[in-house]
Amino acid sequence: MGGRLRFFVCEAFWDMKLENDLGRDPIGRLVWRIALPSMLAQFVSVLYSIVDRIYISNLPGIGDVALAGVGVCGPVVTMIGAFASLVGIGGAPLMSIRMGAGKTEEARRILADSFLLLSVSAAGLMAAAFALRRPMLLAFGASEVTFPYANAYFTVYLWGTVFNLLSLGLNQFIICQGFAQKGMVSVVLGAALNIALDPVFMFALDMGVVGAALATVLSQLASCLYVLRTLFGSRVPIPITFGGYSIRRMGRILATGLTPFLIIAVDNVMVIAMNAVLQCYGGAELGDRLITCATIAQSFMLVVTMPLGGISGGTQTILAFNFGAHRRDRILQAQKYITLLCVAYAAVLFALARAAGPLFVRLFTRSPELAAEAVEAIRVCTLAIIPLGVQYELVDGFTGMGQVQLALPLSAFRKAVYFAALFSLPAAFGARAVFYAEPISDVLGPILSALVYAVAIRKILKFPEPDAKVA
Repeated sequence: MGGRLRFFVCEAFWDMKLENDLGRDPIGRLVWRIALPSMLAQFVSVLYSIVDRIYISNLPGIGDVALAGVGVCGPVVTMIGAFASLVGIGGAPLMSIRMGAGKTEEARRILADSFLLLSVSAAGLMAAAFALRRPMLLAFGASEVTFPYANAYFTVYLWGTVFNLLSLGLNQFIICQGFAQKGMVSVVLGAALNIALDPVFMFALDMGVVGAALATVLSQLASCLYVLRTLFGSRVPIPITFGGYSIRRMGRILATGLTPFLIIAVDNVMVIAMNAVLQCYGGAELGDRLITCATIAQSFMLVVTMPLGGISGGTQTILAFNFGAHRRDRILQAQKYITLLCVAYAAVLFALARAAGPLFVRLFTRSPELAAEAVEAIRVCTLAIIPLGVQYELVDGFTGMGQVQLALPLSAFRKAVYFAALFSLPAAFGARAVFYAEPISDVLGPILSALVYAVAIRKILKFPEPDAKVA
């Protein structure tokens, strides 16, 4: 009897922690309860991406070349995943705004439209990528030496496109209903499975890079099944339903999600462009070596940017819900806490880049020359990541409140600065100067975002005081 009582008490406690009252819970604790699981989920997601690369870099005799090949796949793979953000981060804030305004039926229809959009886009992307994979990989930096590894990995990975898009995109609709821990579980489940399967397929079964891709596909399937089970279940306030679709509403979802989609997509174009520039200015041998260094540096940058995006993106639901409820005080208070969290996380990673950079690089290579170049690349790329924390919160905050007309230009400005530096620096100073494009954009982008926020936020939040029953 006592055991059963403890079970029911624990189950009630778990449910209480899973669901957050976005309109009434104290803002400090609410931000922390949603930001922490979102950040940890993205950190674990990065971890299994890095573990993939570590295992690949340690393949006997081919590690460095195979890593360069998979590094070429990285931005293409992430760009495909960006379509999950187009729909998920596009639909979830709109759904939260409707929930905050008490418009449950409209929120339900947004989820139905989003599910249809994700399913159709996943099937279309997989078919297109299969047809274009060879010219894509060659155009994005693969050489004749690295192409076989890039092609082998990418071909297997594409079979998981549907699982990847559904799990990533629909996970936003779990978080926006206040179930941040369930959102975290869906990511951790896939990550843990991938980490466990990698050595089995790659080394025990001697499948190499194909094994790494297969482990990823199976882990994405597991995450997808968990997310679908949650959103088709009865424990979420708004489950997935069918029917009542609206082209106009789908257009609004896509318009809202355009900013995060372009951020991810252009980030990957940046990586692709970097690989191409390194290959161009470095030549065949030096180019492949610098692409390997860039892959290692980008792995560290993923540890910075993805958890940072987990904080700013996961907490969008707080801003969106309270924007719908016309709670100006809660929005401003939440933005203060979110910005502090973003800056604090970036500051910790800035310090780690300098203190633990060599240890991180040793996970990927035993070559002293390659390791020295990769450490320097990491230190240069992370020079300005502390102001980047402000950029993430402001742009994602505008997106969460439906202010795409501000979020999109601010994101585009930072990318434009990056590309200008990317193509001009190596022409003047050589291939290695490419890495300085990141800190230049990470300084100028946040400065403009902060100025626009200071001017625009009062007008954005100019709505009537909330009713007494909401307060």
